[in-house]
Amino acid sequence: MLIRVEIPVDAMGIDKLLREAFPTEAEANLVQKLREDGLLTLGVVATNDDGEVIGYVGFTPVDVNDEDVQWVGLAPLAVRKEFQRQGIGGQLIYEGLDSLNEFGYGAVVVLGDSQYYRRFGFEPASKHNVVCPWPELQEHFMICGLENGTLSDHQGRVTYSAHFDVV
Repeated sequence: MLIRVEIPVDAMGIDKLLREAFPTEAEANLVQKLREDGLLTLGVVATNDDGEVIGYVGFTPVDVNDEDVQWVGLAPLAVRKEFQRQGIGGQLIYEGLDSLNEFGYGAVVVLGDSQYYRRFGFEPASKHNVVCPWPELQEHFMICGLENGTLSDHQGRVTYSAHFDVV
């Protein structure tokens, strides 16, 4: 298995993985639209020995109080069913966080399972006065500070691209 930054030839494999991994096509369509509009900050793939995409994580720009503060949102994360529970998702996240550190980003937000994301350094966003764009999901909204930012520098409501409104 190889973990690496996605390249254009991976797009079809990523699309196939996302269509298989989620109950609807919403995530696959989201990533396709984000890619088309240049709104994917980073994509990381896991490939098997045959070069097939078996895992993917994407990162997209987010704003705080409608201001670009060099933060990104993690979405989506997927691993092909037969490769789950082998640590591939974690390796994808770590690779993404390392790359984002190198690129100079300040923080990553995610809407997801708090038990899962805590192991990667995420903590409740509310602890830092960072508010989820979907108030009913605030308890699942998490943040991870990176080396290039101080979480206390930015507080308020996070907004994602309008493409997320349909997911």
